[in-house]
Amino acid sequence: MSTKVRNPERPILMVDDEPAWSHSLALSLKVSAGIDHVIPCHDSREALGLLEKNEYSLVLLDLTMPYVSGETLLAKISETYPDIPVVIISGMNQIDTAIRCVKGGAADFYVKTDERERVVSGIVRVLKQNQLLHENRRLAEGLLQDNSEKNPAFAAIVTNNAKMRGIFSYLRAIAKSYEPILIIGESGTGKELIARALHQLRCPDKPWVAVNVAGLDDMVFSDTLFGHVKGAYTGADQNRKGMIEEAGDGVLFLDEIGDLAIASQVKLLRLLQEGEYYPLGSDRPCKSKARIVTATNQNLSAKEAEGSFRRDLHFRLCSHRVDLPPLRERKEDLPLLLEFFLTVAAESMEKNNPTIPPELLTLLSTYSFPGNVRELRAMAHDAVSVHPGGVLSMTRFKAAIDSNEQPFEKNVEVAGSSSAKVQFSEELPTLKELSQILINEALQRSQGNQSIAARMLGVTPQALSKRLKKPDIS
Repeated sequence: MSTKVRNPERPILMVDDEPAWSHSLALSLKVSAGIDHVIPCHDSREALGLLEKNEYSLVLLDLTMPYVSGETLLAKISETYPDIPVVIISGMNQIDTAIRCVKGGAADFYVKTDERERVVSGIVRVLKQNQLLHENRRLAEGLLQDNSEKNPAFAAIVTNNAKMRGIFSYLRAIAKSYEPILIIGESGTGKELIARALHQLRCPDKPWVAVNVAGLDDMVFSDTLFGHVKGAYTGADQNRKGMIEEAGDGVLFLDEIGDLAIASQVKLLRLLQEGEYYPLGSDRPCKSKARIVTATNQNLSAKEAEGSFRRDLHFRLCSHRVDLPPLRERKEDLPLLLEFFLTVAAESMEKNNPTIPPELLTLLSTYSFPGNVRELRAMAHDAVSVHPGGVLSMTRFKAAIDSNEQPFEKNVEVAGSSSAKVQFSEELPTLKELSQILINEALQRSQGNQSIAARMLGVTPQALSKRLKKPDIS
């Protein structure tokens, strides 16, 4: 088991009347586990007062002390502060005392003569368990919150979609967790907006640093993230901070993580596991306090299977995972998004807000939007740029759809044909019946708009109108 643990936000309280021993254990925790947030208390009478004034992540408690015994303190701490784990570190090795302490609420029991590595590992284990317990509790509380709650962190995300609101609730729940977050979604779905919302939820007054790692070779990646010391390589004439140091205790956002080179993946894994890194040219590790958020539009499981992405890194990145739905699964958001983008475009070009024709929303609802929200934004800005005023023309939208339309994979199959788009029963319909079915479906999807229905069927409006006039078509 790794003896590394995230340095706790709240300090550890060490209650022991032997200053030399306290100092020695604190030094071991710092060197072996990276924990440097330890408050010593050498007078047991002051322990409860310290607990009342400040919050602590853990109490290390000696048993044999003058004034107030360790067992007496354990009983009072367990009763008054049940969420703070207590680890007993006694100078006496007595089985009956250890059993009594564990039954009285102690998380673990060690003897001062035990191997120091064993004691440190035990403290780390209790800390990790308590951190996980608190994160699970926050997650449960966050998921129970009202999804309709307004939060300024999500102000930049326009949506009325139930799945998106569920994502907002999940983000509120995990905002204070230190575990990595992986955001997965197609290009244009708003992955960086989600990462920024998390930053606003977690630490709006702390730094936000974003790095696109696509195309970075290992040297550039290391220099960008970790920085370098003077003389690390030719041209390195002074020290330079990396993006991790720039992020401080804020958020470091790594975009396009699926394109990261294997050599760089090893270094990122170490950063996530150990919480430390080495600037180029330095043999002294630096601690990272930043919350790591990553994003990709790729299937990391598929890349893992082909050997281009490490499985251990994939698992580590997925401590918390957010899957963003594509726009084609958020069709109810089309009116909101279109109005928002048209308003923004009109303001930026100093024009009056255009009137949206009802047929435009019907047209957009039949399109699969391979570029997602980003594509809709581009359509809106393009249309407003040539808009003279009044009712918005659909011409630019139709041109964009015609140039960008891609075959949309439908979840239906026909035996013997992998490319079929419809599913037939055992008895095939006649061509006349099939024509009737297709026309009815297109008219239903286009809400009776023959021009849009004709586009969906790949015919001209005149051809569809002529076909509808035939007596065999109802």
